[in-house]
Amino acid sequence: MPIDRPSPKELLEAVQNHLQTHVAPELEGQAAFHLKVAINALSIVERSLSHGDSLDQAERGRLVQLLKDPSVDLLALNRALADHIRQEDRLEDRQAVLDHLRETAEAKLQLSNPKYLDAKT
Repeated sequence: MPIDRPSPKELLEAVQNHLQTHVAPELEGQAAFHLKVAINALSIVERSLSHGDSLDQAERGRLVQLLKDPSVDLLALNRALADHIRQEDRLEDRQAVLDHLRETAEAKLQLSNPKYLDAKT
């Protein structure tokens, strides 16, 4: 990835700041709601750029350990786990599967809406 500035993260922050500071105060009703949705989407993209790869790697590591499958493709690993669950196959450690699912759900919330995680505590 190029090291030129502004970085993608800086660009996202600048756009979010502009929308919140200059555009949002001018809008009402449905347009204001749609702007909030757009700003939230930009926040998700920003968090995904910052943390998405590491969260994917952690998920992949847990799946490889659970399934004993060194598959590179995270989607294929998730499909394999879903197949095991759907077919009620006995994986070696049910608690490990539940822990993995919980960690994966929390990781997804870290990207989509970390405020939900704050409410958990």
